[in-house]
Amino acid sequence: MALKGMYAYALQVAEGKFHGTTEEHNGKLVFKGTVATVAQKDEIWNAIKTIPTWRLDVRADIQVTGQPGPAPVAGQAAAPVTRTYTVKIGDTLRHIAKVHLGSAGAFMEIFELNKDQLTDPDKIKPGQVLHLP
Repeated sequence: MALKGMYAYALQVAEGKFHGTTEEHNGKLVFKGTVATVAQKDEIWNAIKTIPTWRLDVRADIQVTGQPGPAPVAGQAAAPVTRTYTVKIGDTLRHIAKVHLGSAGAFMEIFELNKDQLTDPDKIKPGQVLHLP
């Protein structure tokens, strides 16, 4: 399986924030470049970590410049601030929803927001980084 395909979500998250190169080299996906903020760097790393084998697959040199990216286009809303949660052993979406959203019944909101990596709300894996509403 091509590494860029496995890491499509991470590459999508990096788009527009990461300025540099991503290429496959010697069996690893290599990120080399810059981002404007620590938050952007963390967001990319959280996306990379959604694949359990990321430690074997990825080499990244992502530097924070402190320089802002392109200015927002007039009339466009700013990108929403997203929260993430890394799944731990024994977690369920209901438990995560209760702790972070205040209601176990809100688990489907988490599932819907993470359909790019989840196929069943009862099948989450430790190490997955989920976006929270």
